[in-house]
Amino acid sequence: MADKGKDLAALYLSERKRLERQIDRKVGCRSTASDLVQDIFLRLWEKAVEWKGDSAAYLSRCARNAAIDHLRAEKTREAYLQGELPEPFSEPPLSPHEILAAEQNIRHIDKVLASLPEKTRHIFLLNRVHGRSFSEIAGVMGISSRAVAKHMARAVAACEGPSATGVNNVD
Repeated sequence: MADKGKDLAALYLSERKRLERQIDRKVGCRSTASDLVQDIFLRLWEKAVEWKGDSAAYLSRCARNAAIDHLRAEKTREAYLQGELPEPFSEPPLSPHEILAAEQNIRHIDKVLASLPEKTRHIFLLNRVHGRSFSEIAGVMGISSRAVAKHMARAVAACEGPSATGVNNVD
């Protein structure tokens, strides 16, 4: 193992500058080239590769591949930052039918909320819009958590009424 470490250190010292120049010509950054060369030698160390034959050619291939991988990653990163690539795991765009249904649902919920008693509407908005828990709402409004739950049940039932899907309602 000690011989392999000495061999790798000697190979690093003899090939580092050549590999850095090779990578620098491709990526255009001396610091990045230095980092990539260190990554190459780290991978060699981790894989415990035995260097038989033409190690210079093998290292040149590794340097070429590291430069290409780096440039691909930079290109992808740049495209993402410029908004050319969608966010990973983003929702697919809605169809016109889905947009219409969503707009109708919003109009329906607006009407339902306007028709609710003020206290029930306030509790509903505190919970669903402002993210307050039932116990927080109860404390603020001076009522029990059970009363908050009853108001929420009324509001949710009203919002989920028969026209909550909104598909057949066109205003």
